Amino acid sequence: MMISCVLPVGNSLRSMPSARFDPGRVCIALVGPTASGKTPLSLLIAEHLDAEIISADSRQIYRYLDVGTAKPNRDERAHVVHHFVDILDPTEEYNAGRFGVEAREVAADLFARGKMPLLVGGSGLYVKAFVDGLFEGPGKQPDIRPRLEAQLKAEGLHALFEELKRVDPKGASEMKQVKARQVIRALEVYYATGRPISEFHAQQNTSPDFDVLQFGLMWERRELYARIDRRVDGMMDLGFVQEVESLRKRGYDRRLNALNSVGYKELFDYLEGKCTLERAVELIKQNTRRFAKRQLTWFRSDSRIRWIQTNAGDEMKDVADRIVRWYRDRIEKRV
Repeated sequence: MMISCVLPVGNSLRSMPSARFDPGRVCIALVGPTASGKTPLSLLIAEHLDAEIISADSRQIYRYLDVGTAKPNRDERAHVVHHFVDILDPTEEYNAGRFGVEAREVAADLFARGKMPLLVGGSGLYVKAFVDGLFEGPGKQPDIRPRLEAQLKAEGLHALFEELKRVDPKGASEMKQVKARQVIRALEVYYATGRPISEFHAQQNTSPDFDVLQFGLMWERRELYARIDRRVDGMMDLGFVQEVESLRKRGYDRRLNALNSVGYKELFDYLEGKCTLERAVELIKQNTRRFAKRQLTWFRSDSRIRWIQTNAGDEMKDVADRIVRWYRDRIEKRV
């Protein structure tokens, strides 16, 4: 049973000063499904608390993926410093384990400079790596991974997952979703080291030397889905198709993990003549709603997250005020 705290919006702190505030060693993590309003809310919180944002988004980390990832725009990033945005080309590999290590290093530097780290994003594994630690493991194994990928193509995901259950039943049972990349990675680690990845996780998951106060944005499902539809329509108006065309001209294609994402896959199909633009947009909305549902399932399993019930009429200023007050109360109790 999940135990969570659902915080109503209200009791605005409009008169609350945004002067420099000693963050102690407590930071905020703002999580939730896509289109829930994390970006505008994070900018308001950052103003109040002299924070810099650590992006926990596995796609915003890549250059050239702007519209389709709802990346903060230049003005927003000029106003508040964002870390882990636009640091890699789409051909480069990255993972949650590496993010956990590097994001904690950034957080330590921010604390040292008297600023508060504000983790923001919907990539559940990235958030987990930051909050709880995550085994990074050996790098890509060129003599193992191609064989597993060929096996996936020839025999299917079910066969690979059955193999994982044989060599690492604990790791297989703990997978919330059976994804090809995660199954291949777990098998790769096993065949490279002779030890199941779950064993490494058990040994190397460590908490950071600071506290993380986690907040999640909760919307009524119908309103969240309406927000998703509006966001997709807005992306199309901002030139999402042109962005994907530009990626193709640069030589990037759907085989890259960075582009194996909702929105990009559907528009690649459109540009390759496999569907109409109308159908592609319809699928983007549908698949984004499914993605949001998976994100909620992931985050709701963490009882440490304090959920804020948000409604269409609420102003983000009021939501930000509520979170800042909760954070300040937490700090005062530590003093």
